[in-house]
Amino acid sequence: MAHEWTAEKLAALLALPDFTEVYARADAVRHETVGDVVHIRAILEFSNHCRRQCRYCGLNSRNPHVTRYRMSEREIVESAEGAWKAGYRTLVMQSGEDPYFTAERLGGLVRAIKERTGLALTISCGEMPEADYAYLRECGADRYLLKHETADPAIYAALHPCGTLEARVACLRSLKRLGYETGSGFMIGLPGQTVRTITQDILLLADIGCDMAGIGPFIPHPDTPLKDVPEGSAEMAQRAVALARLVLPKANLPATTSLAVADKEARGQVFARGANVIMRKVTPDPYKGYYEIYPAAFPPTDVARERQELEEQIATLGRIPV
Repeated sequence: MAHEWTAEKLAALLALPDFTEVYARADAVRHETVGDVVHIRAILEFSNHCRRQCRYCGLNSRNPHVTRYRMSEREIVESAEGAWKAGYRTLVMQSGEDPYFTAERLGGLVRAIKERTGLALTISCGEMPEADYAYLRECGADRYLLKHETADPAIYAALHPCGTLEARVACLRSLKRLGYETGSGFMIGLPGQTVRTITQDILLLADIGCDMAGIGPFIPHPDTPLKDVPEGSAEMAQRAVALARLVLPKANLPATTSLAVADKEARGQVFARGANVIMRKVTPDPYKGYYEIYPAAFPPTDVARERQELEEQIATLGRIPV
């Protein structure tokens, strides 16, 4: 396969009736570039307040049915310490775009967690001014995750009455410029999406120089305007992961939670199709159930036990949990 990727080449691959050869090539590239380890990340969803109005998200500010919460600073730090003691070495701190958690508050949390643990910290709290990103970086944040969701400006505008694709991409470029390990990603199955727009998503990841990309199927939430839109294809999501591996050989590509919700078998399969990362929630009960971007059922949180189970599952795949 050629190393100079174009939208035409990617679209032709996505449309193949049989994707077996592409999956095999993606798995080989994964083995060559990032090895046989599967990186396990903890994810802590510390607030579901959000000022955004994204039409696909159950946490959007116009949804009156959400039970809103904010974890206290003490709860957040204690949860991070619990993840560290359970064996996690990376924590994703995620929230909606909650105005309460200013850069100063987030920075204080980053400093406190860094003082008490050796965790690498990924922040995922939405769009901010570049000065705020820079401040968090100074406080010790290592990575930032900000999904662009779709690289098609028209689709983006239809789904986000509260923002623009231009602003989202500008934030991602700021993060990259500031030295963050920068993560983005997109959904499969959005209204109006085509094979061509999926190729644009993959090429945008490359253009930004993303170090990580989360790719998963769209799952409708009953309390959003997109409640009647069909669920995205788990197969197409895996094809996009495989092509992302070919285009971004050294990137970290997770087996997303949404992929597991759409197809339980796919979350294991995708590790043979380019993926090398998995995330597990360490959000305490009952908060975990309130962080409902899309409907999903999660068992009660038991950080140490779930970590051990995850390592065992990865080992059965012939991979090395890290």
